[in-house]
Amino acid sequence: MEQIPDSLDALFAFAAAAAVAFLLVPATNRLAVRLDAIDRPNARSLHEQPTPKLGGLAILAGVLVAGLIWLPWDAESRAILGGAVLIAAVGMVDDIYELSAGPKLLGQTAAVIIPVSAGVKVENFTFPFLGGLFPGSVDLVSLPWGTAIDLGDVGTVIAIVAACNVINLIDGVDGLAAGVCAISALTLAVIALSLDRNAAGVLAALTAGASLGFLRSGFPPATTFMGDTGSNLLGYLLGAVAVQGALKTNAVVALFLPLIVLAVPILDTGFVVAKRLKYGRPIYRADTSHFHHRMANIGFSQRRTLAYLYGWTLILAALALALRFVPYSDDHGHFDAAWTAVMLACGILALAASVYLVYVLEILKLRRIRLRQLIGIRREAGRPVPAESDVDRGVAQELQTGSFPAVDPETGEFEAVDTRP
Repeated sequence: MEQIPDSLDALFAFAAAAAVAFLLVPATNRLAVRLDAIDRPNARSLHEQPTPKLGGLAILAGVLVAGLIWLPWDAESRAILGGAVLIAAVGMVDDIYELSAGPKLLGQTAAVIIPVSAGVKVENFTFPFLGGLFPGSVDLVSLPWGTAIDLGDVGTVIAIVAACNVINLIDGVDGLAAGVCAISALTLAVIALSLDRNAAGVLAALTAGASLGFLRSGFPPATTFMGDTGSNLLGYLLGAVAVQGALKTNAVVALFLPLIVLAVPILDTGFVVAKRLKYGRPIYRADTSHFHHRMANIGFSQRRTLAYLYGWTLILAALALALRFVPYSDDHGHFDAAWTAVMLACGILALAASVYLVYVLEILKLRRIRLRQLIGIRREAGRPVPAESDVDRGVAQELQTGSFPAVDPETGEFEAVDTRP
């Protein structure tokens, strides 16, 4: 009889994956140099030196070694590891040859179909907070031409492919994707183990370990990048963990927690896609609208950017854990007043932190607010409307310092400051 993994197995898998990834990064650097898989700085880059970008192979090695030892050797685990190899291979080809969006998406989909076809899919769901009051299911649906499709299969493939691309899109500053994935995976590991989804807990733990093992070399100033090899792989693994560890249960948290845990990369992607659509640009075309680019534009160093985004991720992870462990509801629509108040306080704190960071990052919205304020001040003083360059300079100072002393209430003038990092 096959032994079911437990929390201790998750801890061992975490440590082993971290050690393997850490030790193999130098080897991936040598391979990247030989294959000319080098990320050379360009207009979008935040790094200044050519950097090898096959560090994701070290993450893959950590995942495979720990997974082969501590995951149960069943169909789902074999399929997850097999899909991991394929999606890392797709990323590696992209890192070397720069694939276009179509072939990349096709390769991601092929890799994700492997675990989904083995049973890693959403089969039922519950509504957050209301638990069993409104249960739902996903079933076969017949198409007009007679073919039946499983909505659970289709939805799960779309969700995991989306997770791959969400993590890929935030991988634009040293250490960001690895750190966010480590925090998210550790949180999902705790949640999965608490729901008795031990295999998913072990998978999440080894994903976190491999991310941290790589992060030592990927933290700024990075000596290597994980590349699409690593970002696609980590997104794939987090998607599989979310399905295996939460979405396949009937728990009240099933629909909610993975979205909270991964909220930072999801919001980043959402803002970027919305802006590209607004200006009629293809959503797959890279630009400088990401959170980390905005932070760089207002003078944040890479480490300060990481501190803000790691902190935001930690706050949301704490909220997800509170939703899992604070006994605010009996899952049948009955709420405990005191614990519900605690949850509301946690939610308000997380919302306040999120609003603050979005406020900091939404430079254009702040610019409009400050422009309206200045127009009013100037008109009252009988002075001309300020130039846009003056407004931009003042806004940059406000966002960099976190204070708002730059406007002279008498004249409406901005102080001239140097906002370079």
